[in-house]
Amino acid sequence: MALKILEACINCDMCEPECPNKAISLGAEIYEIDPDKCTECVGFYDAPTCMRVCPIDCIIKDPDHEEDHDTLYAKFVKLVQDNQI
Repeated sequence: MALKILEACINCDMCEPECPNKAISLGAEIYEIDPDKCTECVGFYDAPTCMRVCPIDCIIKDPDHEEDHDTLYAKFVKLVQDNQI
């Protein structure tokens, strides 16, 4: 599943530069994760780097975008092929 940033986000700017898929951007009030680009770092790392660097643990698995490892990897391959990352 893709990840989601909660409203508790303090806009500390830690997560956005760590995202290898460029799925994180500053929204109207807080950072947001594009579920079409989020692979939970599958294809790059063993664990999501945004979750690792978040100082207040406000990044969670998005229950509205459930995906298994194979689906996340297929998304990663497509993003690479489309040169979106």
